[in-house]
Amino acid sequence: MLINGVPTEALSARDRGLAYGDGHFTTMLVKQGQVVWWPAHLARLQHASARLGFAELPWDQLATEVAQLAAGQTQAVVKVVLTRGSGGRGYDGADCHSPTRIVSQGDYPGQYQGWQQDGIAALVCQQQLGDAPMLAGLKTLGRLEQVLLKSELAARGGVEGIVLNSRGFLVEGVSANLFWRRGKTVFTPDLSRGGVDGIMRRRVMMMLKHMGIELRVVEAPLESLWQAEEVWLTNTLMGIVPLIRIGDQAYPNPVLIRRLQERLVIEV
Repeated sequence: MLINGVPTEALSARDRGLAYGDGHFTTMLVKQGQVVWWPAHLARLQHASARLGFAELPWDQLATEVAQLAAGQTQAVVKVVLTRGSGGRGYDGADCHSPTRIVSQGDYPGQYQGWQQDGIAALVCQQQLGDAPMLAGLKTLGRLEQVLLKSELAARGGVEGIVLNSRGFLVEGVSANLFWRRGKTVFTPDLSRGGVDGIMRRRVMMMLKHMGIELRVVEAPLESLWQAEEVWLTNTLMGIVPLIRIGDQAYPNPVLIRRLQERLVIEV
């Protein structure tokens, strides 16, 4: 782990990431010593920093730190956390001029390869997400809703869940984005009021466009999944994972999912 380029795990107790969740992050897949889709991850970090009004960061230095932790890793995970830094008065962070950079490296979750091949069953989460249009699309440090959703999954014996917002519309999985196919059209939730606009989500949307498959970004109720022929989840680490079942609803024929998985391997 590197904090502002220094090998340490010690962080100031005054850091606004700890005090207020005043920060954002991205989690990256490493293969053969290289971060997969680093330019997209860097663009995500820069976009979020601009949206949140952070002081300018040393982006070249951050890239060097990421490359340092990725080097020599056959398959691993590198995570970047950026906070506004320390200082300010209460919620007011206007005097914070030195954002904190935290770069860490960890093991790749081994279960994901099996999930990609065999698929997983998902639950419909009982807890719902609130709308947060000011932060919509961003991967901020305020993940308490996801912490509670993950606790719900654990209590119910699930590994992933379908999450709706408080207005009853589909948003995402607990830790992944959501897609489904009905006929010749693919659907994914509108994230303009909440949810994370994932790197893999954007990659899948681009692949669908190149394949000439219609994609609709929609506000849709849970019942839309009961009419679907395929449902899948995506994130940078898990890739594209078919859902074989949601509750009592089965999805036995992941035809398009397999095409997307094959195309994704070629692109990576």
